Amino acid sequence: MSTEHLDVLIVGAGLSGVGAAYRIQTMCPNKSYAILEGRADLGGTWDLFRYPGIRSDSDMFTLGYPFAPWTGEKSIATGSDILNYIKETAEKHGIDRRIRYNHRVESASWSSDDARWTVDVSRGEQTETLTCNFLYLCSGYYSYEKAHTPDFPGIENFGGDIVHPQRWPDDLDYTGKKVIVIGSGATAVTLVPAMADQTAHITMLQRSPSYIAALPATDPVADKLREILPGQFAHSIVRVKNAALNQGLYQFCRLAPNLARKLLQAGVEKEVGSSIAIDPNFTPTYNPWDQRLCMAPDGDLFEAIKARKASVVTDRISRFTTDGVELESGMTLDADIVITATGLELVASGQIDMTVDDEEIETGSGVVYRGLMSSDIPNFAWCVGYTNASWTLRADLSSRFVCRFLTYLDRHDYDYGVPYISDPKMELRPILDLTSGYVQRVISFLPKQGTKSPWLLRQNYFIDSLSVRFGRIDRNMRFGRKRRVPSRTSVTATEPPARLLA
Repeated sequence: MSTEHLDVLIVGAGLSGVGAAYRIQTMCPNKSYAILEGRADLGGTWDLFRYPGIRSDSDMFTLGYPFAPWTGEKSIATGSDILNYIKETAEKHGIDRRIRYNHRVESASWSSDDARWTVDVSRGEQTETLTCNFLYLCSGYYSYEKAHTPDFPGIENFGGDIVHPQRWPDDLDYTGKKVIVIGSGATAVTLVPAMADQTAHITMLQRSPSYIAALPATDPVADKLREILPGQFAHSIVRVKNAALNQGLYQFCRLAPNLARKLLQAGVEKEVGSSIAIDPNFTPTYNPWDQRLCMAPDGDLFEAIKARKASVVTDRISRFTTDGVELESGMTLDADIVITATGLELVASGQIDMTVDDEEIETGSGVVYRGLMSSDIPNFAWCVGYTNASWTLRADLSSRFVCRFLTYLDRHDYDYGVPYISDPKMELRPILDLTSGYVQRVISFLPKQGTKSPWLLRQNYFIDSLSVRFGRIDRNMRFGRKRRVPSRTSVTATEPPARLLA
């Protein structure tokens, strides 16, 4: 029985995977492709998470696809609306017919002699092997199987329910219950106001606070433009506008952190008034955008606090008791339900075992090329979005570059390309420049970035847009053909790439 071969294998049928498929079939229509999805449905994050109030933390004009105008009423959309949007986009463009569900990629091995990847896939109790010319991971950077929960002392003694948002039970009844949400990130900021009306009381228990900004859930400028302009044109204008505003806010926070801190905290004080102490509950110790900025649509979190339906406690957990949590300050919080919104478990390259010419790839030793490919790995890309802006802004640029790369190979009769570092003394630093705990826990296992292009992640959509769309494909890239290729050692050499290989 022959092994099925495809030009491109996309791993993951979430927001990024569906967008990648659209770019492949429109920019490289002669390429065969399939999407391998480890779960039973598409949607990725937006199908996995089902906790109350789940929503985007970016506006849908930038989180949505540039080729599929967002028509929803709210700019900050609910998880179910985002999931429907992804499904409708996949169906409209026939992408859903290319998805193979319950196909989990276990390993991938590259052969330079054959210029192709051999990919081992598990399907329940069965296994399957596929080959492809290009492997494109759109599986995100966190584990779908395992969430992060600290080892809290005495947690086994708690008599109520303990729930992690990543594994939300369908039958959890919190009506009239006392609830503690442990955490201060986007998930906690979403959960507290979403549950506040039905609980007896809900408390956000945080070890340290985050920066939180109240923003409108709707975009009046977008609404007006959609009234007077064609849908696609209006969507494109609002997308650029919102990307520019977000980039401006990010740069302002980086260039004037003290002023940004004062303005953000003044905004919170205006929202909550005297209902809660700003210090220590809304005074982070880090600078704005050292961690992601949390958003409260229409100030919903602050409204719940002012209505006395929710509270914020800044303290450390000493131990769990049968009835709740005892804090280091000596304070106790009673609870029927504890929700551990304590973060994600980050993973690199979808936890796929990878080899190149029989050499095992250590993901933490690679250097990211143009934010998606990796040094010394041929015909491979890992789609990762921005940390300071909407995920899809970066993801779509990545997919565009992959298509340009594939077209370049065909035009020059190459079978593969490998990014290589021309300056062996270039300083390396972590790929993610956030101080968040979920990042710092695994920073040594993630690929690195350099200090200059094309190895530097600028976190700037407008600069990246020019570079990814129009930059030279052959920059810091060595090309080859099957069975007549350089050795593994020469692939990582520092001389300029050969234009033609004999």
